[in-house]
Amino acid sequence: MKIDLRKVKVSDLVAGYEDRGEEGVRGYDKQLNIRPAYQREFIYKEKQRNAVIETVRKNFPLNTMYWAVVGDDFELMDGQQRTISICQYVHGDYAVEIEGSPRFFTNLTAERKQQILDYELSVYVCDGADGEKLDWFKIINIAGEKLTDQELRNAIYTGPWLADAKRWFSKGGAPAAAIGSKLVNGAPIRQEYLETALDWLSNGAIDHYMAEHQDDQNANELWTYFQNIINWVNLTFPTYRKEMKGVAWGPLYNKYGQKKQDTGKLEAEISRLMQDEDVSKKSGIYDYVLSGSERALSIRAFTDNMKREAYERQKGLCVVCGKHFALEGMHGDHITPWSKSGKTDAKNCQMLCAEDNRRKSAV
Repeated sequence: MKIDLRKVKVSDLVAGYEDRGEEGVRGYDKQLNIRPAYQREFIYKEKQRNAVIETVRKNFPLNTMYWAVVGDDFELMDGQQRTISICQYVHGDYAVEIEGSPRFFTNLTAERKQQILDYELSVYVCDGADGEKLDWFKIINIAGEKLTDQELRNAIYTGPWLADAKRWFSKGGAPAAAIGSKLVNGAPIRQEYLETALDWLSNGAIDHYMAEHQDDQNANELWTYFQNIINWVNLTFPTYRKEMKGVAWGPLYNKYGQKKQDTGKLEAEISRLMQDEDVSKKSGIYDYVLSGSERALSIRAFTDNMKREAYERQKGLCVVCGKHFALEGMHGDHITPWSKSGKTDAKNCQMLCAEDNRRKSAV
């Protein structure tokens, strides 16, 4: 692999700059692909963006950028946020504060404009095989803002499927966020919506799914699946609660989505459990009312004082096997099960040895 250091003037970088949204962002007289498939979306906030222009205006050194040779053109491997910040400013997309007043590029004096256009960027240009360039891309990003696992997958499985999937899941105003923001955690531009949908559809085998569908012409299957989940949740649980955000809805839909549900009965049970102080993981209620698994709820544990009181009452004997154990070798257990309205209080606590507690929990 060959790597050369070049000096690129801002005037050359912004020549032919064009942001065509889904169709890509180009610069350097259309020779530079500023947003390849593996690049994240533009995530700089105003303060970061303005700091780039301030650095250029004061002729301070800006961090090195990295381009890769692709045929007769180039694609940007690292430095997208800085590159777009510069191009957008020169093309009049935003203003920065200079001497107490907001100034667009067109508001600057001819001398100040020329100073920015003459500023030289340090660019390493890499020419090698695709695998070599991808390895280098991963390495140079270690020092910057760490790439998410999904951003790295996007670097590997580029193609028409990914381009279409990003249209639905990876933009700031992505359709997936528009319908799922109350139910799904994460930020579309960091590929978290895309990763969540893929994880649900593939049962955790994201890499396998992306490899299998890399050359598909669209991501209709994934987008339709995601819409079906959101619609199912809204219909099954029509009363929205903040605890619904972040629930693993995909696995629940995969298992229970085709089963008929009594929404009124579900709502009554959810309301009751939300008021139960023994349920410490309220978001688990939605899993529980469908699956019946108490493990989803994280029932409140007995305190050390409650367990000590029960241990003394039992004189250190396990109520099942009758053998004596040290306090540290025993576990607090509900005499009347929580599922039968047993409370997590001192009167309802009994101590079991580890083995008998394990057997009971397995039933």
